[in-house]
Amino acid sequence: MTQVRRATTDDAAVLARLLWDFNTEFETEVDDVEVLEVRFARLLPLEEIVAVLAEDSGTAVGFAFLSLRPAIWFDGPVSQLEELYVVPALRSHGIGTQILELSRSLVRDHGSPEMHIGVDEVDVDTRRFYERHGYVNIEAGVDYRMLYYVGSTDG
Repeated sequence: MTQVRRATTDDAAVLARLLWDFNTEFETEVDDVEVLEVRFARLLPLEEIVAVLAEDSGTAVGFAFLSLRPAIWFDGPVSQLEELYVVPALRSHGIGTQILELSRSLVRDHGSPEMHIGVDEVDVDTRRFYERHGYVNIEAGVDYRMLYYVGSTDG
């Protein structure tokens, strides 16, 4: 039975390993687990950070990492789903949904009325997952997609 809970600083090493697994699965450049663990340990105590951990029989099987930032267009913060990962062998078993539901609840408790999620256009399965949960890339009343841009602060 999968249990989903808010992660704590004590979970930094587990989250670091899951994030490393996630990035290596998709052949994305990633720092060493030890570096990620230090970062998680530094970020998890912050009020504007929310992390969720899914475990099955004591084994970590998925996680989400979210940040909250002030927003000018409404009173509460906007939440950004930075990462959501489920180990490959357990995908399509509802674990991602459990993680997303608890994540939504936790950021809602922080006053966040809106969650942003960046997804690669070619990642059709992930796009379907979020769309199934009510997320859109076309806002009501318009006929064009929203795009998410990434760039260096170095110019």
